[in-house]
Amino acid sequence: MSRSLYSRDILRLAASIPHHARLAAPQASVEKASAVCGSRVAVDLALDEDGRVAALGQEVRACALGQASAALMGAHAIGRAPDELAEARDTLAAYLAGSRDDPGAWPGLSVLSEARAYPARHAAILLAFDAAAEAAARAAALASAR
Repeated sequence: MSRSLYSRDILRLAASIPHHARLAAPQASVEKASAVCGSRVAVDLALDEDGRVAALGQEVRACALGQASAALMGAHAIGRAPDELAEARDTLAAYLAGSRDDPGAWPGLSVLSEARAYPARHAAILLAFDAAAEAAARAAALASAR
């Protein structure tokens, strides 16, 4: 494994995951796991009256790359709409797969560039974004059903 895969920036992010506690009363919760490595992420969230993320909680039991990705997702999710979370997830997946040359507009994702060469790590990296996008979509669906 390359030393640059677990760079100082990745390790710093992994140690500083924001919103690292489950919410007491989320509008939606989603848990995702990687069958490849066993990493797990649970995301709770609540949307405000404008349909944007107002509160976020996450429980992350993942490798350093999954933790770093969760840190980046959590640092910038508040105030985002469900479609923005889905777009970030889809763009990150395409970047990791090599079908995009850039990780998109979500701040900080370029730190994960070395991981593109390690497809077995991609699922762990996508967990937090996948869980957040799905939780936001569920919360939006519940809000529109009211």
